[in-house]
Amino acid sequence: MAETDCFFSNKSAKIFVAGHRGLVGSAILRKLQSFGFTNLVVRTHAELDLTRQSDVESFFAAEKPQYVVLAAAKVGGIHANNTYPADFIAINLQIQTNVIDSSYRHGVKKLLFLGSSCIYPNFAPQPIPENALLSGPLEPTNEWYAVAKIAGIKMCQAYRIQYGFDAISAMPTNLYGPNDNFHPENSHVLPALMRRFHKAKVEGAKEVVVWGTGSPLREFLHVDDLADAVVFLMENYCGLEHVNVGSGKEVTIKELAELVKEVVGFEGELVWDSSKPDGTPRKLMDSSKLASLGWSAKISLKDGLIDTYKWYLENVKH
Repeated sequence: MAETDCFFSNKSAKIFVAGHRGLVGSAILRKLQSFGFTNLVVRTHAELDLTRQSDVESFFAAEKPQYVVLAAAKVGGIHANNTYPADFIAINLQIQTNVIDSSYRHGVKKLLFLGSSCIYPNFAPQPIPENALLSGPLEPTNEWYAVAKIAGIKMCQAYRIQYGFDAISAMPTNLYGPNDNFHPENSHVLPALMRRFHKAKVEGAKEVVVWGTGSPLREFLHVDDLADAVVFLMENYCGLEHVNVGSGKEVTIKELAELVKEVVGFEGELVWDSSKPDGTPRKLMDSSKLASLGWSAKISLKDGLIDTYKWYLENVKH
């Protein structure tokens, strides 16, 4: 444990949080601040383009961070992945390669790379264990993004094997919370439901129609829980294999919709259009490895939804 137990002991250590404006990066920044870390380095995209190798090299040479959390990525839904496959593979590969390599070359003590549950095969066993990686074909709709993220995991492993660089990877389940994407066309299921119920409430609509039967099972993790797990792993983990980060709790889409409806306060009817597709019947991460290290999620889905709706009301233009 000697090599990792020093993260918490030095609150003035310089930490670079890449992607600090996104859902994940902003939560990690808040969490580090709440733990009393005082030397946090961030850059907007305008200040530092992580796809440009020379700019990233110059940044690391000048700033010399001791720790790096790599939460920067190009992300999007199915439509975006289908429309811009070159962007999803190239931009993510460029960001990862530049940041991981520069971190090693400029003496970073530890790096944590964040991936996504979409790295796993389409028909992985449920719950999905870490060793399901590369055991079958990927979901075709987001394979460009998934291949880039798998390359990031493998790059962290390769730099550990060849150089002894302490680079670890964490793979979160479906995330939600403050700074989520509530865009009408390309948001994920939870923020999409919240936005639609809110709109229906404001307009006094009688009903909200949701696609499918509501039977698929999904897992959700509040982004503040993920941020807590990231800090925990920086302190407690230095293994070769990536680590799943999930809540371990499943909910049907129907239960989720009812809960969002309740939190938003929509009084109308919830109607299921079963002529529309349901998607994958079940998607749950096996987070027993992280649990065995001593971490578990703390924020209940209802409390997390209340927190997220409060943020939505205060920050999203209606």
